[in-house]
Amino acid sequence: MFNSGFKKTLASLLFIISVIGAESVTWGSAYAQDATAQEGAIPPNVAVETFVETIEEKTAFGNWIFGGDFANQSFIGFNPDYAVAVGDTISLKLWGGFDFAGSLTVDPQGNIFVPKVGPVAVLGVKNSDINAFVGQSVKTVFRENVGVYASLGGAEPVKIFVTGFVRKPGLFAGHSSDSLLYFLDQAGGIDSARGSFLNVRLLRGGQEHRSVNLYDFILSGILPSFQLRDGDTIIVGHVGPQVGVYGVVQNENLFEFSGGSALIADLLKMARPYAHATHLRISRNNKPKTEVEYIPISKAATIAVFPGDVIDVMSDKTQGSISVRVEGEHNSAQEFVLPYGARLGDLLRKVDFGVNAERSAVTLLRTSVKLRQKEMLQAQLRALESSVLTARSSTTKEAELREREANLILRWVARADKIEPLGEVSLAGATSRDEILLESGDIIRIPRVSNLIMVHGDVLFPRAMAYQEGLTIAGYIDLSGGFTQSKSRSNILILRQDGTFKKVKHSDLKSRRHKLKAGDEIFVLPRVATKHVQIASDIINIFYQLALSAGVVLSI
Repeated sequence: MFNSGFKKTLASLLFIISVIGAESVTWGSAYAQDATAQEGAIPPNVAVETFVETIEEKTAFGNWIFGGDFANQSFIGFNPDYAVAVGDTISLKLWGGFDFAGSLTVDPQGNIFVPKVGPVAVLGVKNSDINAFVGQSVKTVFRENVGVYASLGGAEPVKIFVTGFVRKPGLFAGHSSDSLLYFLDQAGGIDSARGSFLNVRLLRGGQEHRSVNLYDFILSGILPSFQLRDGDTIIVGHVGPQVGVYGVVQNENLFEFSGGSALIADLLKMARPYAHATHLRISRNNKPKTEVEYIPISKAATIAVFPGDVIDVMSDKTQGSISVRVEGEHNSAQEFVLPYGARLGDLLRKVDFGVNAERSAVTLLRTSVKLRQKEMLQAQLRALESSVLTARSSTTKEAELREREANLILRWVARADKIEPLGEVSLAGATSRDEILLESGDIIRIPRVSNLIMVHGDVLFPRAMAYQEGLTIAGYIDLSGGFTQSKSRSNILILRQDGTFKKVKHSDLKSRRHKLKAGDEIFVLPRVATKHVQIASDIINIFYQLALSAGVVLSI
């Protein structure tokens, strides 16, 4: 969370903060705001609104294909349709009545010079035909007793200009048989914010020789095969009209199209909505006023969209049924499918409780509660960080002591930040327990009758022990080896099986007022060794939250 350089300078920084006084508060507030911004930079609902309003700064479809893999492999293999060009080499062997072995270069007139035969025009001859073509020419001189074998020795080295809206325009070397992608990749690929994937042209002698639509290659693997010549220019045109498609689709991207409009059906073929997608929200951004349309996908195929429009693909299905899992001591199915709106009582009446089930301690685990608990924990951790960083020191020595203390606390914060709450909802004592509405993904946990008492935290031997009738809290702590610190500084928490808890005063540890029950857990929370009252209070609050929401005692 904090780099080593930051930690090394923390002592001097804390001392400076103590000197500049009020400015330290401003700096601490700025840090807290920055930390908050990093943790939740853009809330999910804001991100969705951005999607439906603008297409700026989004990823263009196809941007991922340029990562260096094309540039790393030059194509110099056998291509039967390759046409011999000036500068190519022909490997020729003659044997029998006349022997010769060597490589012949195609000269600027398109000829190779065969000894005893003379110039042979091979310009434009296909690679697959070169042996027969040269052999036929040799036979006009050596009618008998001379064997001929000719093959293309290697494609012509070429240098190609790449310009337009690419990331690194320049002159790049390759072979005439290399693909357009080889040279585009060497140029860093298309600048997706400004360049077009539909308008890539090859210029030869200042005139357009070929035009390539890279969407054909991305979607179908179709790439025109043609030869390049030394001095050709590949130019990427400016990006054309675009429409953004986001939401429940496999490819959330900006999609480029030709002309003044595009059909939604064509865009969805590229975006590939998930099976549960049902509706589209279309933001019309090319009109004097922004307009929004909301339509089912089934009716959107022939609807046109225009440059700047944004399509948000949504799953707006009405709830029909929910799935709830039941764990623990029961003889029923593990998964129950219930109609939407079912209540806890409806489910519990279907459950076949086991003979050892602790019915009074049934608990509910819910994802939404877990997320909320995590948010609350992170908010407290951020507040603690802010307190640590803005604590004042009056001397250099005190600043050094605070630096060591701060390092210890910040490491503890980093560990605490990784703990995941359980999302447990305590149902004990609820007068309307059976009326609680269930949510899909809920887990109902039915604990087993327990004859144990567990002791966690700052004791010498954290352990589980058989329940002893009448034994006090202090007695169980003594059986666990006693406190690892002064008991007057310890915070004691009793957690029941049903999710309820009690805070115990030190004066009551030996009292029988807090009667323990089988299945209880005793949490001995660590003491907080800091002179700063606010920091100590913050840490103690986090101790309690970790114990109650995650069942964890995290010592500093």
